[in-house]
Amino acid sequence: MLPRLPTIEDVDPRGMKVLVRVDFNVPLDAEGNILDDSRIKAHVPTIEALLERECAVVLISHQGRPGEDGFTQLKPHSEVLSRYLGREVKFVEDVMGPTAIDEIKKLKQGEVLLLDNVRFVSEELIEAPPDVHARSFLVRRLAQHFNLFVFDAFATAHRSQPSIVGFPLVLRSVIGHLMRKEVDALRKILDADYRPRVFVLGGAKVSDTLKIIENLIKNRLADRILTTGLVALVFHAARGGIVSEHVLRVLEERGLLSLVPRARRILLSGAPIDVPLDYVVLKNDDTVDECPASNITGRPMDIGTYTIHMYSELMKDSKLIVMRGPAGYLEDPRFRSGSEALISSALRSDAFLIIGGGHLGALLGDVSKEKMHISTGGGALLMALAGEELPAIKALTESAKKFFNWS
Repeated sequence: MLPRLPTIEDVDPRGMKVLVRVDFNVPLDAEGNILDDSRIKAHVPTIEALLERECAVVLISHQGRPGEDGFTQLKPHSEVLSRYLGREVKFVEDVMGPTAIDEIKKLKQGEVLLLDNVRFVSEELIEAPPDVHARSFLVRRLAQHFNLFVFDAFATAHRSQPSIVGFPLVLRSVIGHLMRKEVDALRKILDADYRPRVFVLGGAKVSDTLKIIENLIKNRLADRILTTGLVALVFHAARGGIVSEHVLRVLEERGLLSLVPRARRILLSGAPIDVPLDYVVLKNDDTVDECPASNITGRPMDIGTYTIHMYSELMKDSKLIVMRGPAGYLEDPRFRSGSEALISSALRSDAFLIIGGGHLGALLGDVSKEKMHISTGGGALLMALAGEELPAIKALTESAKKFFNWS
């Protein structure tokens, strides 16, 4: 169950100094240039809402991990956000030191300041309970300068780090517009009005997806589960019969054969799972062919025409469609048609569509649909769908009890 969380509309932040946890963790090229700024753009409504209320807004985010190429400072991010907001976003090369504190103190109403990469602070790399992080140096040094904490970074909600779970225990806290959209989308999965529910689950993270399926079955949340990608190949093998050597080779190469018994137990439980009836395959001579699942003569790379038609028909009359993971190997244009066709079918339906971000979100481009939500948080969405409690939501719930007297 998802608890009710306070939003910006539940407080009067006018004139306050507000700390906002955003997620500006974006893909960068080798020179550190931002390749996709959609995550930055997604936070604009929350920031604008606070600026309209004459708040002084301080943003805190991470970028990459220590030791990785994408681990860098956030000055380019402030420049991108400046363009979207149409006003200067100040940047400070500090997180909680004297320079950052001085800039926070000087910030006036209607101004925006972005602190540097919060993962420059070693405490932010530690996973610990909220009460431990509430006593961290990061939280203690920064919290005293703010009246309100706004959590808007759903993509980090599955982590228990100071900037995510520490501040809600010491500051009155609410969720931003982006976080609210993410939580509302998750609530639709639990809403009895949104049935039939169809889940289209693929991609390469098979173990994680099996965990999602097990939770969906346990809580009777799915009316139909349409499998694609490596997930489908595992269920293909689990169903038994004659399994092509090409399928077995792929599963063996990926270390997935050990998951076949688990998938078989799911099938034997009566789970409403469909597997592809045909595949687009890559042959040894690098040619592409289409063949039935009962006689796979090459390396399976995408779902076939008959499967696309069957899955599209099953989605047609649904009230909710959740799509996570591509149907094929998107890096090669020859194997994108399955994913593109399923997205097109979902868009044509009357269902509310939830896209699990990542590669599928990128395929949408500028397509818009009134009843659609593209999630910004792959890991957080995965954990939520698997029935696990998100640390950020737990901390925000405790904050609501403490500062709003919400039961």
